[in-house]
Amino acid sequence: MKNILLKKGQEIQSKLCEISDFIYHNPELGNEEYKAVEKLTSFLEEHNFEIEKEFLGIETAFRATCDSKKEGPTIGYLCEYDALPEIGHGCGHNMIGTMSAGAGIILSKVLDKVGGKIIVYGTPAEETNGAKVIFAEQGVFDELEAAMMVHPSDKTMESGTSMALYPLQFTYKGKTAHAASCPQEGINALNSVIQLFNGIDALRQHVTTDVRMHGIITNGGVAANIVPNEAVAQFYFRAANKETLDDLLVKVKKIAEGAALMTGSTLEMTRYELPNDNLKTNKNLSKNFNKNLRESGITDINEPKDAGSSDIGNVSHKTATIHPYIGIANCSVTCHSVKMADSTITSFAHERLLIGTLALAYTGYDVLTNKVDLKG
Repeated sequence: MKNILLKKGQEIQSKLCEISDFIYHNPELGNEEYKAVEKLTSFLEEHNFEIEKEFLGIETAFRATCDSKKEGPTIGYLCEYDALPEIGHGCGHNMIGTMSAGAGIILSKVLDKVGGKIIVYGTPAEETNGAKVIFAEQGVFDELEAAMMVHPSDKTMESGTSMALYPLQFTYKGKTAHAASCPQEGINALNSVIQLFNGIDALRQHVTTDVRMHGIITNGGVAANIVPNEAVAQFYFRAANKETLDDLLVKVKKIAEGAALMTGSTLEMTRYELPNDNLKTNKNLSKNFNKNLRESGITDINEPKDAGSSDIGNVSHKTATIHPYIGIANCSVTCHSVKMADSTITSFAHERLLIGTLALAYTGYDVLTNKVDLKG
């Protein structure tokens, strides 16, 4: 049966390259990926997928379904297609979206024989306000037995972990006064932000080594001779798992409240972006994907790398999930760089584009035919 999948992959290879290159040449920021969505959904529609555009009210999200109407598992493929400011597709999302859509199409050609359902999700804005978080919160991924995608990199690596992340904004409000003639009349909100930073820095020696805390001051006042009546700081807090992160946030919030008490200012804490859970790779699904990758010709598969944070972590808390990497360059290339973006349209990347797509399709087939124990 996998020979049929291989043949179908080879038949659409030129189309895969065309779509990936088109998205590369037309980079769009998160939640603005109209051209990419049109390209991908048209491709899926040509192959008899039912398309739901503006999924969950998100303009550049979609859900594409191919249903055999027979009993069997439901497989999810995750498309990303947002670009980075100035850099373009320095994270290779042009390839990610194309591989996931292509895998769904290839696998759909044998779906009537094996049963089950394939769903391809268009998940915009991974780089910023990742839509997968909203999908997960709305229970979308509860319909799946497995979810998967492949990320381009400078080398091939197993699916690993990512860090849980929580974005928190601290807004302190005080009272303006002339900083020279009557400073005693003012309440300095900026002093609260400074004490917040000092308190978080003091906390660093009392957290586990996986914790990361980094922030900026986005508003520190308007003039040096005016006591600032408002000051704002934004932080990312990260940890290896959600439980550690939740404990950290309790301590951070107490520090923030203490900084307000020290100056007499008031404090408002808000989540200014969507949070990410840590990625929990399904080991058996990952082993199966690696097997299919080796059988497709890529035998040099490296250990997982330490990753930052991604909204696919939220998916992995809902269903069996993998997020492996496929090497698309013969030299060291830094992610989030112009060099990485340019690496996605080389002839070598085009070869790997097909291999990654096929490995996803093969793995989906193995899940549909119950060859993978997803409880492992």
